[in-house]
Amino acid sequence: MASRQKFQGWLGKDENAVGNMSYEEFQPKKWSEDDVDIQISHCGMCGSDIHTLRSGWGGTDYPCCVGHEIVGKAVRVGSNAGRGIKEGDVVGVGAQSDACMQCEECKAGEENHCSQMTNTFDDKFPDGSKSMGGYANYARVPGRFCFKIPAGLPLSYASPLLCGGVTIWTPLVENGCGPGKTIGIVGTGGIGHFGVIFAKALGAKRVIAFSRKPEKREDALKMGADEYVATDEDKEWEQKYARSLDLIVCTISSPNIPIQGYLKTLRVRGQFIQVGAPEDVIPGFDAFDLIPKAAKIGGSIIGSRTQIEEMLRFCAERKLKFWVEERPMAEANQVTKDFEAGKPRYRYVLVN
Repeated sequence: MASRQKFQGWLGKDENAVGNMSYEEFQPKKWSEDDVDIQISHCGMCGSDIHTLRSGWGGTDYPCCVGHEIVGKAVRVGSNAGRGIKEGDVVGVGAQSDACMQCEECKAGEENHCSQMTNTFDDKFPDGSKSMGGYANYARVPGRFCFKIPAGLPLSYASPLLCGGVTIWTPLVENGCGPGKTIGIVGTGGIGHFGVIFAKALGAKRVIAFSRKPEKREDALKMGADEYVATDEDKEWEQKYARSLDLIVCTISSPNIPIQGYLKTLRVRGQFIQVGAPEDVIPGFDAFDLIPKAAKIGGSIIGSRTQIEEMLRFCAERKLKFWVEERPMAEANQVTKDFEAGKPRYRYVLVN
């Protein structure tokens, strides 16, 4: 079954696109035998979508169809698509839809660090085609970045895992989250809620959820957090948790991160990993909160193909449950406004 030549989706036209997208036909990537056409059933809503719609990270190439947590049925599979994908399979694609596959990073299986990677939306493929995302009826992507969705994993979970989930899975796994470790998750939002659930499932001894306000305390504890800290209101939290955390993953995209306080909570050789991407710079910090403890600050971006597959398999095998809200794709404009207003509890998934 061949998918239609013209795809339809929600297009942002300018910097006022949040809540003002237009549903129109668009031209997908030029077909090649490396590609897979996906009839989209689910597409998670990510903070990256909002940043891009309003050109928050720089000038967006409008018109733009955002959405990079895409799940659906493979309806056309090129002869060179690979990965064992066949028509009818339920597949997904995340924030990355291509890489050069020739550089040092790609050859080492770290395609997510390829300097020539193609983002799933608002980018260009090597043939010059514009990448268009998943707020649509179909998506066309190279098969090498499509993933079969494991049986038993609900599609409303699989979709946001492909970006939001792997964004925090990778730094947790790469930096030793597991038995005996105390883990801090900064930001009880879409990505942060995955972090709390993952950290507990990976066997962390203690998981501490940090957020600015106390409103999400009950939810965070239900997710599995052992403790919750409201940094705007809990007095002297830096002193209370000084030198107690092995790893902190910070998911928030605010330029007002109290980073100085977080660094004080790190143990010797502790690590602070930033995954949230503010539209402004993050605050400065005192080097002496790092030097005496040999502590480190780092960053992390999505995950490799292997890491994505491992995460999906882990979630299916452990039957992990996430906090998602399904919303109709037809209401995408309203959903973007609700997202920007901070209403998700904790991840919106658009459903066709």
